[in-house]
Amino acid sequence: MRPAQGSMTLAEMKEFAGFPAATQRYIRRSLDIGLDRDDAMERWSRDVVEAASIRAQARIYANLPALRAIVPDDSGLDAIEPFLGPMVTLVAFDLGQGRLTTFSAFRFLYERLIGAEVRPWLPSAFCAAAALPHLHPELRRKLLQSISEAAATASGWSNRQPAFYPYWVEKVDTGTSLAN
Repeated sequence: MRPAQGSMTLAEMKEFAGFPAATQRYIRRSLDIGLDRDDAMERWSRDVVEAASIRAQARIYANLPALRAIVPDDSGLDAIEPFLGPMVTLVAFDLGQGRLTTFSAFRFLYERLIGAEVRPWLPSAFCAAAALPHLHPELRRKLLQSISEAAATASGWSNRQPAFYPYWVEKVDTGTSLAN
């Protein structure tokens, strides 16, 4: 017996809704770039600084297809090296943007960018990237404290693919009346 797909989707939606607005925005933007959903520059760029960040993210995310193809299916050391190095580089970029400030937000994004098969590798990639010196010490502390002991020491991971992929939603003008 397994939970209904609808209840899992609802749980994923509730998790996403619990993230700060800036984190939600960054996740949606990252999914647009990483899954090649829409023109991220047109949708998400508000100024030249953000445009530069989106271009840099697109360059880094260009490695995603290759990374998806080499996710190790076991813990053999020979399979880890070609995967974990590029993964940590990718994660270091995202954490350096300052919008993914917890392990749960990071996990939420990367399960969707790469797939459920990446779950066993997320704690090690997160901890490695969160400890890198390019991050401010206070951010490093906050990130490393955000990973629970249960997440860091899990003995198994679900292979269920995520069901909810947040997407840009246009604002609706609630000031106009539908009945004329």
